[in-house]
Amino acid sequence: MKEPVLFINACVRKGSRTGRLAARLLKRINQPFEEVRLDEVKFPVVNEAFIEMRDRLIAEQNFSHSVFAQARRFAEAETVVIAAPYWDLSFPASLKQYLEQINVVGISFRYTEDGIPVGLCRANKLFYITTAGGSYVPEDFGFGYVKALAQNFYGISDVRLISAAGLDLVGANTEAILQSAEQSIAEMDLN
Repeated sequence: MKEPVLFINACVRKGSRTGRLAARLLKRINQPFEEVRLDEVKFPVVNEAFIEMRDRLIAEQNFSHSVFAQARRFAEAETVVIAAPYWDLSFPASLKQYLEQINVVGISFRYTEDGIPVGLCRANKLFYITTAGGSYVPEDFGFGYVKALAQNFYGISDVRLISAAGLDLVGANTEAILQSAEQSIAEMDLN
């Protein structure tokens, strides 16, 4: 049986500050979770042959194929937690690769006759956790992208951001910033 919470972990550093906040949230949610460590996932090379194979499998509705394992797991989760540090003006590339793998017509969403996406995912909540060394963290390049996919394609209406920024600025009290984010997790209404 699959765990109710799917934890998508894009953190790669030991002692990751994003990972620290994710651990706090997972403890607060207090439900079993399955972790997908994106640094350990062997993503397929997306070339013409891969796209043709994937399109053929989708047309045949052969969703049991292993190429769709990540998409099936994402669609089955009751709650999704994504931990993605803000690097080089976005989230880590592995998260983009993951999102490409879970965007599957017939598993995570479908289209109406008018071409409007309709979500097929079970989850009604997605938590996006990020930290940044700087203070310039436009939502469009990270959280906003994931939120748009979750709400407009996957059908996950409740998408929440947990963030701590400015951690590496000269004179920043990094620990106080992280503790403030942890306090917001402690006070967050999870319903």
